Amino acid sequence: MKVFVAMSGGVDSSVAAARLKQAGYEVTGVFIKIWMPELSACDWREERRDAMRVAARIGIPLVTFDLSADYKKLVIDYLLKEYRAGRTPNPDVMCNKEIKFGIFYREALKRGADFVATGHYAQIRRGSDRLAHGQRGEFADRSLPRLLTSADKNKDQTYFLWTLTPEILAHTLFPIGEYKKPAVRKLAAKFGLMNAEKPDSQGLCFLGQINFKDFLAQHLPKKIGKVLDEAGKEIGEHNGAHLYTIGERHGFRVTAQTSKTAPLYIIAKDIKKNILIVSAEPATSQSARREIILNSVNWIGTVPPTPNKIIKARIRYRAPLVSCRVKSLSDDRVRVTFTKPLFGATPGQSCVFYDSLGLTCLGGGVIV
Repeated sequence: MKVFVAMSGGVDSSVAAARLKQAGYEVTGVFIKIWMPELSACDWREERRDAMRVAARIGIPLVTFDLSADYKKLVIDYLLKEYRAGRTPNPDVMCNKEIKFGIFYREALKRGADFVATGHYAQIRRGSDRLAHGQRGEFADRSLPRLLTSADKNKDQTYFLWTLTPEILAHTLFPIGEYKKPAVRKLAAKFGLMNAEKPDSQGLCFLGQINFKDFLAQHLPKKIGKVLDEAGKEIGEHNGAHLYTIGERHGFRVTAQTSKTAPLYIIAKDIKKNILIVSAEPATSQSARREIILNSVNWIGTVPPTPNKIIKARIRYRAPLVSCRVKSLSDDRVRVTFTKPLFGATPGQSCVFYDSLGLTCLGGGVIV
């Protein structure tokens, strides 16, 4: 069984490749070269060298897919377009959809791979199959595969994988999803991998040490505007409403005396008027919403739940799961009703659904 593993040079994808090799798969490592700004301190050459060292250690070939132009078009241009429109994009979701499980996935299968694999913290269940010796009979069960959360709840990445389909899951492996991060590092040391203690990448890799606000400022114009409190009183200024997101509490300047000593959070913004509205009590503010609309909805091999069925949802990565009901408005558009008002449902971000136990990812959509 042939498997192409996306290897970034980090410990997670390295252990994924090593486990598959140990399990008897014919493994090919693939380093995906993405677009990076000129001033980025994230050196793709060094990351590829780390991937090459790991590949040499475990005895597999490593090839490079240069997807920098595709990444610029499908991820970066999308990100900037969304910010210009006043929405808050999710580049990690788009990278998974268009790059890792889009172009990389299709190219791997075109080259004869039976599976692709990544170092994502997530799990897939196909009946009773287990990662064992790479025998074709393991995957003989034709029931639709399910996307399950990782054993490490602090690292779980199913929030970023809601756009996947049963067809893609049927040809995908997540070899480290059953482990917690410390165990992954122990496995890396056991395999003799030089990156066993390599620090996790933080934020968006293509930025390196560049501040995200500075990156946006290079591509989007600064436009000084007013900061208002909930009563409509002007209390400060900002650099452009399109540069901020709901729930943020940094980057704007409070220039007037206020009665609140607690941190102020952005609870709303008016792009046309270039205004931010802030509050010290966002959870009970006017922006706390019981209902939201999603578009671009994807259900992972399941029919939409009935309107009276209670399921779980998450509106931000690592945000607590909350109970909700879902009503279909069209094929890819739904209304989500939470059991209590919720703050932080940000247009452009993902709302991701889980079963009532919070163990199976059912799909998701983009907040309108």
